Amino acid sequence: MDTRQHNFGTEGLTRFSHVQAWIFDLDNTLYPRDADLFSQINVKISTYVARVLNIPIDEATLKQKHFYKTYGTTLRGLMVEHDIVVDDYLDYVHDIDHSWVKFDPVLKQAIEALPGKKYIYTNGSVPHALAVTEQLGITDQFSDVFDIVRADLIPKPDRVPYEKFLDETGIKPGEAAFFEDLARNLSVPFDMGMRTVLIVPSSKSVMQPQDSWETSGQDEKFVEYVTPSLPQFLQAILDTNQWNSADGSN
Repeated sequence: MDTRQHNFGTEGLTRFSHVQAWIFDLDNTLYPRDADLFSQINVKISTYVARVLNIPIDEATLKQKHFYKTYGTTLRGLMVEHDIVVDDYLDYVHDIDHSWVKFDPVLKQAIEALPGKKYIYTNGSVPHALAVTEQLGITDQFSDVFDIVRADLIPKPDRVPYEKFLDETGIKPGEAAFFEDLARNLSVPFDMGMRTVLIVPSSKSVMQPQDSWETSGQDEKFVEYVTPSLPQFLQAILDTNQWNSADGSN
């Protein structure tokens, strides 16, 4: 097991003492993988692909995986190869039961206590992000949600939308930390000078098996910290740095 999963010691976590911008991916990051929203989203995506391309569902699922691996998102693949209506796609695939995400008082308390501002940067949509944060009880903690539409439909890990995100928010990379569940999406933030944290599935998360290409990059230098628990990791940062609670405004 990667020892960085347990790098909660004082020396390691004091490196977050200067952070004033906390940037979180959404899916499988702000909520745990075992909440399993993606099983619903994947079904919707496959159904959408099958309908638009007029192909059987099993073939659509293979096509979906191809688009995701090649273009970063299925949406991008459909745009490039089939010129779909973007809003129709986003509305359809995110029309799911968000109640699978459960309120987490530890996460809420930790997010509220972080100094500076908090942001969401997602390859999903704003309505989907807000539905998730409502379930978590933390919607009011975020200064901005930067979604795939704001990114000009260019998904992570392309560098261009990260630069747009920084330009629009005024975040200084040297004062930021980025939290993600896909290692490849941390490469650009690391190169920009941010602290990087990878959220990995806990041992009980067996609902969503990941392909090997999805988990690649976890041992790269751009992944500075690895943890199976975002709430635990944030609480450890807070315990180590002990900021004045008055600093945790957004």
